[in-house]
Amino acid sequence: MNPNIPQTDRKRVVIVGAGFGGLKLARKLANRSDFQVVLLNRQNYHEFQPLYYQVATAGLEANSILFPLRAVFGNCKNVHIRVTNVTGVRPADKTVDTELGPITYDWLVIATGADTNFFNQQNIIEKALPMKSVAEAIALRNRMLQNFEDALSVESEDEREGFMDVVVVGGGPTGVELCGTLAEMRRTVLPRDYPELDFMKMDIYLIESGGELLGPMSKQSQEHSLAYLQELGVNVRLNTRVKDFDGRIVTMNDGSTLRTNNLIWAAGVKASPLAGLPPEVLGRGGRIIVDRYNQVQGVTDVFAIGDVALMSEEKWPNGHPQVAQPAIQQGRLLAKNMTRWLKNQAPEEFTYRDLGTMATIGRGLAVVDLPFLKFQGVLAWLTWLFVHLMAIVGVKNRLAIFINWMFNYLTYNNSLRLIIRQKMPKGDFSAMQEKLSDQLEVSKT
Repeated sequence: MNPNIPQTDRKRVVIVGAGFGGLKLARKLANRSDFQVVLLNRQNYHEFQPLYYQVATAGLEANSILFPLRAVFGNCKNVHIRVTNVTGVRPADKTVDTELGPITYDWLVIATGADTNFFNQQNIIEKALPMKSVAEAIALRNRMLQNFEDALSVESEDEREGFMDVVVVGGGPTGVELCGTLAEMRRTVLPRDYPELDFMKMDIYLIESGGELLGPMSKQSQEHSLAYLQELGVNVRLNTRVKDFDGRIVTMNDGSTLRTNNLIWAAGVKASPLAGLPPEVLGRGGRIIVDRYNQVQGVTDVFAIGDVALMSEEKWPNGHPQVAQPAIQQGRLLAKNMTRWLKNQAPEEFTYRDLGTMATIGRGLAVVDLPFLKFQGVLAWLTWLFVHLMAIVGVKNRLAIFINWMFNYLTYNNSLRLIIRQKMPKGDFSAMQEKLSDQLEVSKT
């Protein structure tokens, strides 16, 4: 195979990853006569990650938080999109290697984001349910809904408890928002769908290794989020670390155990740098060390932005938070600086502008920390709805999400409770089995 990227006299900028940072950079460089943009991504769409949990809990359909890349750049002649996996980079040759073949660059921008961090706990890697992609969110939705179907047909209370109870690990925004939504469903939607099940016996646990929820937020927001979850009937355990999970029993560091088949892992992320970079450029959490212009230290013409980048500022000595805003702001400024470099002008240093943090806990319940104001409750919830709605790519997506949210609010009814599984042709399934078998043999040797 061949990537078939046309050769031009334009400056070729290869961007790996179409998350918040990569997409912002590509859009800013699109239709610029002096750049050729090559955007490489594993999928042919951009994902709005903050709403994964709503897909997982049947509040939104997956296509509401996805946007096709070709719809963004359809009229941009200088943007070339290739859907492929990038296997590594060769800085000395100014080349990235992909499953389609090698692609040379003038400037390379690594915007590969972050993935779930299981902290090398093998049992949890194999048996826990992550939620760091739309595919994982759909798998979680299928699993949860199938659990309730299966709970109808078991005889022992132990088996029923295993299907119905949920343990969420990680007290950040994802864990808090997921627990809040599950608690709302337990109270409103699920008893109507499954009248034969007693949802008073469904336990939802949130396990956090630190001493508070929503660690980066204000003490006021931390306390309110804890109170909101407890009002919804979520069992919150702080200063507790999950040590093991065998598929049926969750074991904590204090020796206590919980019975569940469902361990949802939202406890942390680790960066996803490209293979081939010098080891000395990788810092804490696998993030790529960059300067205030997002240039990778000691590597020529290579940049990193967003979650995968580790940039120190006076206010952020350990790097910026791994959320959307740093990635968006870095992508925007890097596009501006690339234009400046082409004109032999001095670039601007990056300074992160903290626009605030927010999390929703349940219906009408949220916490918001703005640089100048902190508030909670219904107003915070409405603010959260508005900000996330405006951040979605595409008018059609915004309209679909708005209709879903209003329907859910008025009817207490998550309308997308569908178990949808991929069905593969027999030939594809056999080929996949053979590939997996080969991989297992290689790993054994």
